[in-house]
Amino acid sequence: RVYKDLDLNFNIHPIKKDINKHTAERAVINSIKNLMLTNFYERPFRPNLGSNVRSLLFEPLDSGTASLLEIAIRDVIKNYEPRARINRLYVEADFENNGFKTEMEFFVLNLTTSLTINFFLERAR
Repeated sequence: RVYKDLDLNFNIHPIKKDINKHTAERAVINSIKNLMLTNFYERPFRPNLGSNVRSLLFEPLDSGTASLLEIAIRDVIKNYEPRARINRLYVEADFENNGFKTEMEFFVLNLTTSLTINFFLERAR
């Protein structure tokens, strides 16, 4: 089974003149990113979809907030992304850059290898 999602940037395929599709692991990575950056009550008719990761970024920059971010990320993926299983998730406060370094290793169902994504969470002003 191959997972497919639309490109949310709505880029047009140059030959087919249709919206590009993301497949397999790229589709799951984009879905995880969108779920993490969606706040509660942001999507119509689905108030519980998402996480409050963005609101946690305005909390103190410490290990306690890093733990809360880790819990929020695990919960949103467990509840709303059935195609991914987290193997390892690490969130660390980065005092020099005023944000949180995040590393996540996960498995996409139907794939045998694990994927690792690194991202930096910071406040947007």
